[in-house]
Amino acid sequence: MGDTYCSDCKRNTEVVSDYAAGDTICSECGLVLESRSIDEKSKWRAFADESGDHDPYRVGGPVYPLLGDVGLSTVISKGPNESNGDSSLARLQNRGGDPERALVMAFNAIANMADRLSLVSTIKDRASEIYKRLEDQKCTRGRNLDALVAACIYIACRQEGKARTVKEICSIANGATKKEIGRAKEFIVKQLKVEMGESMEMGTIHAGDYLRRFCSNIGMNHEEIKAVQETVKKSEEFDIRRSPISIAAAIIYMLTQLTDSKKPLRDISLATTVAEGTIKNAYKDLYPHASKIIPEWYLKDKDLKSLCSPKA
Repeated sequence: MGDTYCSDCKRNTEVVSDYAAGDTICSECGLVLESRSIDEKSKWRAFADESGDHDPYRVGGPVYPLLGDVGLSTVISKGPNESNGDSSLARLQNRGGDPERALVMAFNAIANMADRLSLVSTIKDRASEIYKRLEDQKCTRGRNLDALVAACIYIACRQEGKARTVKEICSIANGATKKEIGRAKEFIVKQLKVEMGESMEMGTIHAGDYLRRFCSNIGMNHEEIKAVQETVKKSEEFDIRRSPISIAAAIIYMLTQLTDSKKPLRDISLATTVAEGTIKNAYKDLYPHASKIIPEWYLKDKDLKSLCSPKA
């Protein structure tokens, strides 16, 4: 299951993919958001009559436009249990090696990590393109593949306007640490920024890059999301030395306290991947400016006294 914007619910909701019918369905209202979609993943089939068992074999890999043969090369394999077929041809082909094997492994890793974050195909393609440029410069040898792939996904998310936090990237990086991913990101930017131009520039991270997704994760409505966005924008006028993600989480926590359905700090922490203590510290810095940063139209029927004290 992933999440996407539902035109009927007017917000991001979880969706269910019906692979048999090719439909993407909103889990809340049942609206079919996409129909007759094509599954481009690898296909598997069991050749029970030939091999004598029911183990599935892949009978068609995905197409990789970035590969020289587009992923459509022919592989000469041995017969079942190595009893049939010309094994000498298979040995001759394997002796030559596969120069693009490393690329295929990287592309598969990108696809697996991206699927775990429910990222769209455009982000996968952008991450694959970034890695292909690294491979073309012969600068990936000896480096941590998982860290490089995770960094490519992080950069691709930023470039496509669907930013993910480093903590989110770490959660799917197969053990690569935050420090390793950070170094890999800096290495990629240094290696490719001249060739790729300004599109590779990371820019400044703004809290607004994550707001809508964070708000949707805790079930905020359209009016509340708009209030959060305006509050974040006004907060930039003050010298609050906290990370943009921490400020976004603290503002979401602040505004939910002004509603009837108050959200506990733990829920905000889970939705934003920001530690509870970090949110508390950012909230403490924002609290004195609450009356100035929260929009007046949002406060018209609300009382700022309902905000809990930072010392609580």
